[in-house]
Amino acid sequence: MMSAALTTSNTSSTSLPLPVQFPSIPNEAGWRCHGNLWSKLGEVCDLLQIPAPVACANEEVLFQHVRFKAGQRVHTIGQHFESLYIVNSGFLKTVLLDEYGNEQVLSFPMKGDLLGIDGIHNQHHASEAVALSDCDIIILPYKTFSTLGRSYVELEQAMLSVMSRELVREQIMIGMLSALSAEAKVARFLTNLGERFSQLGYSGKSFNLRMTRHEIGSYLGLTLETVSRTLSAFNELGMISVDQRQIALLDIPALKTLRRLPPAKTRNKVSEKVSALVGKNLLPQWSKEVAVALN
Repeated sequence: MMSAALTTSNTSSTSLPLPVQFPSIPNEAGWRCHGNLWSKLGEVCDLLQIPAPVACANEEVLFQHVRFKAGQRVHTIGQHFESLYIVNSGFLKTVLLDEYGNEQVLSFPMKGDLLGIDGIHNQHHASEAVALSDCDIIILPYKTFSTLGRSYVELEQAMLSVMSRELVREQIMIGMLSALSAEAKVARFLTNLGERFSQLGYSGKSFNLRMTRHEIGSYLGLTLETVSRTLSAFNELGMISVDQRQIALLDIPALKTLRRLPPAKTRNKVSEKVSALVGKNLLPQWSKEVAVALN
């Protein structure tokens, strides 16, 4: 059994390092640590995009990184709550499981996202987090966070704002699921994902889907067939290009304003028109025409 560690030290030459209670990590969570990478408090704050308390500049607190292979679980349903988790790199999904083992995807965390807050309520995790790619996760022991929060009030407030940010994101998703058509859900999912990639410094127009069509459908409340059919329709209309999991957003304005796909006959006519425009190298002009045809 391994344990995630947080270390502290005192700059005084006459003092010994303070003892720290390390959280235990169950084997079933799939923990695997490679190397010995650590982050300072200021670096953790930068990752979460919150201001680091000025007074903590000399705070010698280190948070351990733990690496996970694709398919491994960061935490499991029912696991005792001890730590929060910050995504340093990689992509994950959080899921609920019903009594038959069926998954309901709740979110797709990526760099800078905070995991594990569902365990604060009753000290046990209500969901599980699964790596969709190789991931690097920073462990934030909750007791340590609470202690730091008492010392630096602004840090506690900033962390609460991060938790609130996660809740607002979930509320927006719930609102989207209840108000949009199936096609619009897929379109908004792609554009929102592109925006998140762009915020992280990656291309927001061309990216690789780390999740499967089935997982996208679970997240959006759609069937696998509906997701696949919608992506194919978007591809035919020239709004996106699809190559396995590689997606290129060719007409972001049309995707953002899409309400519903037209009937198949109309769609074929639009597809032919788009092909003609593409053949004439009129890509900057066809966005508005496609949007009008789809609305």
